[in-house]
Amino acid sequence: MMQATAISELVHIPDGPTIIEGMLEVPENTHGIVLFAHGSGSSRLSPRNNYVARVLRQAGIGTLLMDLLTPKEDQTYATRFDIPLLTRRLAVATAWLSKDARVKMLPIGYFGASTGAAAALQAAAKMGETIAAVVSRGGRPDLAGADALSQVRTPSLLLVGGYDDVVIELNQAAYAALDCEKELTIIPGATHLFEEPGTLEQVAEQAARWFSRHFGQAEQRR
Repeated sequence: MMQATAISELVHIPDGPTIIEGMLEVPENTHGIVLFAHGSGSSRLSPRNNYVARVLRQAGIGTLLMDLLTPKEDQTYATRFDIPLLTRRLAVATAWLSKDARVKMLPIGYFGASTGAAAALQAAAKMGETIAAVVSRGGRPDLAGADALSQVRTPSLLLVGGYDDVVIELNQAAYAALDCEKELTIIPGATHLFEEPGTLEQVAEQAARWFSRHFGQAEQRR
């Protein structure tokens, strides 16, 4: 089911006493919505995430860019690697979104970067068919743990830079543990942050294709 009315608003999602701040932007006639997960408090303002989000919206996909950590939490390095906390915040945001009458019928996807990729896969493992697709950009899906990875049934795309040697190996290990429709794509000439010309564009294009395809399949199943 498409959402016909455009949305662009700053939202505040409660998680107990903590407030998750995010930017919800949904184009007219969208066919799905993607929640962005990052293990840093700068997720909502990340230029890379914002670029990918713009490409997704141009493809008719809504986006929710969030700060899963508060500025105070983000000051603690260990908190950025607190996968259970990030997973819970992502699940809370998903539940909040599912209660919004304007978008609750849309298929949902996760775009995870860094430790946010582990949170996205852990949340997908718990929520099953509720999540239609996952994309990881230079992420640490291995931090989701072998048990959670083996329980993921959501189609998952892992994107890694060709020069990001250690992260390639960690993604290969996570890929082997996944028991779902999956792809691991190495972007030639890219380092961890995909700062090289044309590399982030490839990430955004592949993500848009992955989400569009699996959102369409989710709609057909409904």
